[in-house]
This record gives sequence, C-alpha cells and structure tokens, in this order.
Amino acid sequence: MSAIEPRPPFPPFTRETAIQKVRLAEDGWNSRDPEKVALAYTPDSRWHNRTEFVDGRDQIVQFLDRKWKKELDYRLIKELWAVDGHRIAVRYAYEWHDDAGNWFRTFGNENWEFDERGLMQRRYACLNDMPIKESDRKFHWPLGRRPDDHPGLSDLGL
Repeated sequence: MSAIEPRPPFPPFTRETAIQKVRLAEDGWNSRDPEKVALAYTPDSRWHNRTEFVDGRDQIVQFLDRKWKKELDYRLIKELWAVDGHRIAVRYAYEWHDDAGNWFRTFGNENWEFDERGLMQRRYACLNDMPIKESDRKFHWPLGRRPDDHPGLSDLGL
C-alpha cells in the first residue's frame, strides 16, 4: 500500500469543496474496505479515535479491519460542520449491530487536517455509542454508498 495519489478536492477548501470531501469520506467508509479507505490518508497519518492512537496507513487498515468485524451492517452519514483552509470539522452518526444482534447508533465529531494533495494527515474523533432497538433504526439503504436521495443527519433530526 504505497500509492500516494492526490485526492481532490484540494485545500484550501470552500464550503462547496468541503461538502464534496465529506461525502467522498462517507462513501469510502461505507465501502467497509480498509485498504481503499486507508488510501485517503497520508502514509504517516495520525489518528486519535476513542482510546486508540493510530499511526500510518498500516495501522489504519488494522484498525478498520477490527472495527468492521465488530460493527456489523455498518451504515454511516457524515455532515459538514465547519471548514477553514486545510481543516474540516464534521459530525456523523452510524448504525451497526454486534454479533449478538444488539443495535447501536454511534454519534460523533471529527476534526480533519489535509495536506496539499488532499490526503488527510490528522484525524481526531470523539464518539459515543447509544443502544437502539432495531425498530428505531433510521439508516435503511442497502449496504454500501448512501443513496443521494436518502436524508442526511439534519433531515433525520439527528
């Protein structure tokens, strides 16, 4: 995994290009493909996610592999919160269940920093899990990319 391909749109971001970047990130994570997702980050990318610190693409792949083996039927929505030059702040929610069939909605915020090639070099995530009933789920599209006509977080009242 040594490719360092540019990932448009590039900073400095406008509101419109930041919205594009957020949707591209959402689409990547909804693929649940750790190798593909890791290519959006610099080789030396640093993350802080819950209690874990992740350094570099190899650790990103390992982290995401563990995550999606635990968080089954994962569906994610991200929404732009703020943008400033090379930095984007998002809020997000995703729904998933564990291997016992217990459903959760995870809410969080992320702060992102990008290099000039449009690769994310820093990711700081804060998140909380909330148990939900299966009947309370709001994310019902087939696994993979969220359809363009599916409501976003604000539309869903989240």
